Amino acid sequence: MRFKTSIRNIQTFSKLTASLSSLGKVAWVRLDDDAVRFTIIPETGTQVWASLSIESIFEDYTIQSAAPNNTINLELPLPPLHRALKSAINATSASIRLTKKDGAPVLSLTIITNTISSGNSANGFLNGANADPFGDNAFREEALDANMRDRETVVTQDIPIRVLTAVSVEGIHEPRVREPDAHIILPSLIQLKAISDRFTKLALATATGTKSGGSSAATPKLELAANMHGSLKLSIATDSLNISSVWTGLTNPELDPKQIEDGDIENLPSAKLKAAGPDAWSTVRIDGRDWGKVLSVGRLGGRVIACFADEHALILYVYLSNYDDGADESVLTYYISSFSI
Repeated sequence: MRFKTSIRNIQTFSKLTASLSSLGKVAWVRLDDDAVRFTIIPETGTQVWASLSIESIFEDYTIQSAAPNNTINLELPLPPLHRALKSAINATSASIRLTKKDGAPVLSLTIITNTISSGNSANGFLNGANADPFGDNAFREEALDANMRDRETVVTQDIPIRVLTAVSVEGIHEPRVREPDAHIILPSLIQLKAISDRFTKLALATATGTKSGGSSAATPKLELAANMHGSLKLSIATDSLNISSVWTGLTNPELDPKQIEDGDIENLPSAKLKAAGPDAWSTVRIDGRDWGKVLSVGRLGGRVIACFADEHALILYVYLSNYDDGADESVLTYYISSFSI
């Protein structure tokens, strides 16, 4: 099998791996002719299913395997990949290829940088530092130092991986969640994260029986609710704290009848919640720290739609902008289970 590609946007790829690695240290990566998929399924916490168009992060993309659609499945440690990409932020170019080192499979990240080097370009100034041979109005023309030139530096970093068989991953599938009761476009994730983190820290600081530093306290549970009239509510309550923040004027996106079985939108839970008025909410309770990690995807920008299955789950769809108009849209899907009361 073969896989080789240039990285089209190193900064975007680095931000993506930073966001994903905060939720899990190992990802299942599926590469094929059509897309690049990252999946994180931790023992506890949020699951991530990211489907990225090839054009969103790669170019000169080459893949070949004996599997249908030239599929290659990898188990990839995210922290070393992110560290390698961070070192490539200012690179002239970067590429990745699947290869072997000492008989073991690795993803080899090659970074090329160009720097201007000079041998003795400062000597003329230093030698004349104690004298002024030019006089007040005389200027001496000098040639550019012949030793000054662009120097290309090539650095290669190897990331150990596992190549997975098709049989070992065929049973992996996205969680099945019932039809949502509410769907709403979230406000700025950076703003939402700042408030969510503030609520979590306040709850930890005021929790009864918390030891110094708060390390022994259970992680606070945030309550997130949405209605079908453009409102989102974030709140938290403890024995000594009860605070909330409300956003209004948000958008509840219209559903496409073609994507609904029988096209019967009027009988969907979201339609019934909308008919119940602005005081009807769909609510989930989520781990404050885990939620803060999820919201780190805000560094990538993009539109985010939150779907609420009341007292059951929260699903986030993060849509990333693509370079090419008409290209397949990239979407990161987050599945977050709700805690019971």
